[in-house]
Amino acid sequence: MLGPLVLLAVHAGLVAAQDFLSTAKDSNGNALPVYSPARPPAVPLAVRSPYTSAWSSTSMNGTLNTNGAIFWPGTPLGWEGIVTVDGISYEYLGTGSNTLPRLPNLRPAKPLAVSYDSQYSNFTFAAGPAEVTASFLSSVLPTDICRTSIPLSYLTTSVRSTDGANHNVQFYSDVNAAWAASENNVTIQWDLYEGSNVINGSGNATGGPASIYSWFFYLQKSYEFAEEMDKPLWGNFTYTSSPMSASNFSFQSGFSGDIRYQYVMQHSLDDIVDADYRPFATREPIFAYAHDFGTVSSASVRYTIGSVQQPVIRYLSSQGVVPLQPWWNKCYGDIHQMINFHYNDFNQTQILASQFESQLKADVDTYYSANMAMVYSNSTPRTPPPYANSTQGFNSTDQYGNKYIFEPSNGYGFLDPQNFSGIAIPDVEEAQAYYSIVALSTRQIMAAYTLAVPPSSNSGCNTNTSINATEPLMFQKEISSNGNMNTVDVIYPAMPFFLYANPNLLRYVLEPLYQNQEGGFYPNEYSMHDLGSHFPNATGHVAGDDEYMPVEESGNMILMSYAYYYFTGDASYLRAHYPKLQQFATYLVEFSLTPGIQLSTDDFAGRLVNQTNLAIKGIVGISAMAQIATINNDTENAANYSSTAHSYYTQWEEFAIDPSGTHTLLSYQWRSSYSLLYNTYPSLLLNLSIIPQSLFDMQSNWYPHVSQVFGVPLDSRHSYTKSDESLWTAATCSPETRRLFVNGLGYWLNETSTDRAFSDLFETIDEGSYPRSPDPIYFIARPVAGGHFSLLALERSQRLG
Repeated sequence: MLGPLVLLAVHAGLVAAQDFLSTAKDSNGNALPVYSPARPPAVPLAVRSPYTSAWSSTSMNGTLNTNGAIFWPGTPLGWEGIVTVDGISYEYLGTGSNTLPRLPNLRPAKPLAVSYDSQYSNFTFAAGPAEVTASFLSSVLPTDICRTSIPLSYLTTSVRSTDGANHNVQFYSDVNAAWAASENNVTIQWDLYEGSNVINGSGNATGGPASIYSWFFYLQKSYEFAEEMDKPLWGNFTYTSSPMSASNFSFQSGFSGDIRYQYVMQHSLDDIVDADYRPFATREPIFAYAHDFGTVSSASVRYTIGSVQQPVIRYLSSQGVVPLQPWWNKCYGDIHQMINFHYNDFNQTQILASQFESQLKADVDTYYSANMAMVYSNSTPRTPPPYANSTQGFNSTDQYGNKYIFEPSNGYGFLDPQNFSGIAIPDVEEAQAYYSIVALSTRQIMAAYTLAVPPSSNSGCNTNTSINATEPLMFQKEISSNGNMNTVDVIYPAMPFFLYANPNLLRYVLEPLYQNQEGGFYPNEYSMHDLGSHFPNATGHVAGDDEYMPVEESGNMILMSYAYYYFTGDASYLRAHYPKLQQFATYLVEFSLTPGIQLSTDDFAGRLVNQTNLAIKGIVGISAMAQIATINNDTENAANYSSTAHSYYTQWEEFAIDPSGTHTLLSYQWRSSYSLLYNTYPSLLLNLSIIPQSLFDMQSNWYPHVSQVFGVPLDSRHSYTKSDESLWTAATCSPETRRLFVNGLGYWLNETSTDRAFSDLFETIDEGSYPRSPDPIYFIARPVAGGHFSLLALERSQRLG
């Protein structure tokens, strides 16, 4: 049964998940905040790398000061924030107050609003006669490689008077050692630095507004290039602040209960660095700062936070397995110089982040101004009917004049009463729903990547792939699914983001794969699946025993390489890799039309013979190879590839389309089956013209007949779907069907019972939960969210074409 549906309303152009009739409270007894542009299952806080990835879950009516911060898998992180106004302390971040005795001068701040965009998450609270805003900035600057390489994030907390009077204001924040360790019985060691100098905690800490203080904590016994429960077993965790304009600045490390109690009672700390190194379960050690601004009408403090590894990647090269340094080391120097640059770069980062965000909004507007769904009437959006807590169905009309029926007790969603096909969620502007999706996705995408300095040029793998020391190598962690390095079929669905934001990023992430395979480290004739079994070890598969997805990955490598050329015009790239691309194409020519029993990127669904969608990927890949051969002045092979692709496509139609002529099948000649045919998207994106418009039209007409409330299932075997593949598919559809996909995903963001970072795999029915097969499948915080940029990449491609 479908769970209670919360009203999705349009307010001031924002899609906001806020039921204005609701009396729901958080666990502190406060009313829930207003969310915009959506109420996601988790809000990004510090999201900058595979190890700097902190979120705030909204599950169970949770807020920043009831659910606190979690690492992306869902494990708790200690991150505390308190603002004191006229002697009353208000907790706005974390749940550390739960460990203290009940104190009359300590209370939770009251949440008012939560908003996010592609760069920021902003939480606004009431704190007595003041308003508190906690602004988390994890900048995404795809064309600025140096800044992108920094694994640190900003938190700015500000207070302003709401009654026109001045007030006595102090700030407090701490982090605990859970950021650095997965096990609570391993010893943590720590230091406090002023700049690059260790300080012992004696004397007045207020060295001036420009002094930068950083807590470093780390495992006493480290293991380089190792992980446990997705946390690194080497490197430093850092938490940084400075006095700024505070009249008094203080710090302290020690037992959490003692330090927090002391702050609440005296509003300052003792400038002590605890020398008793211990595990975080033993008298929980925390690392704190306090700022006292005296009597003011407004004030703000800044913190930076993140996990820093140096070296950062273990890499197989012709010189053997070598450690790679982080790219920021080349840009800024040592860790202290990098922290100092980042902290003082806040204003410039804000400017650059604002530019990206403004461009994103403008591009969404541009796309929808040219690609709106047909409007059947001149009616304007209105407040939707109150179906939030309804138990009975109703008939109504959406803003386009389309009639629909809706029954909240089932999972069919909104239906056309004439033919009972699905229609898009009514009374929601698609452009705003789409913006809510891509804005939430942006930080998640880039947080899966690390940029590294390549090995020295004299360790070049071969004559075709020279090491360019002026450009980084880019490494991806396949977050949550299995931790592989540079998984080809995870880079591939993320491709639209790179093509939209900076195509060079696609080249940087493909380069290690080419170096490995062109260097003779991979024995198979088809493309490798990944660069290593587990991040951060890019050591390849010299025995060729990686996951077997030969058509999938060979097609992906050809299509991504051609996509990079198509968006940049860099023909030298295709010339450099032409022999390897020919090798992959040879495999596709032999096996694409009838792939046999192979896995596709949807490997969680299992092997299947002659998958329709897998076969069309190979065929589209061969078509792209014809273009690549032409660029390489290989006219004979270009003609052969083109002829083969068109011949295969004709045969594919006979195998793949249901005899009714209404839709393609999941697997050749398996009647009653269907699937999302998302692998036709590159034909449109790259203007390959191998897929006729009639096929796109047929599929677009079909999807509404199998849709559910949260979208169209991935295929007929299951009720779950994939968000990235849904939006690849949406880009191939008519505006009306596209709106069905986009609004369904936007609706899911607001309604899902999932409780962590954006999941790309979820049920299209019930509460939009994590799938079970039979155990839950948790796809969390994965970079495939780059596929959500399919519409924007397509719009950019059309401008090129």
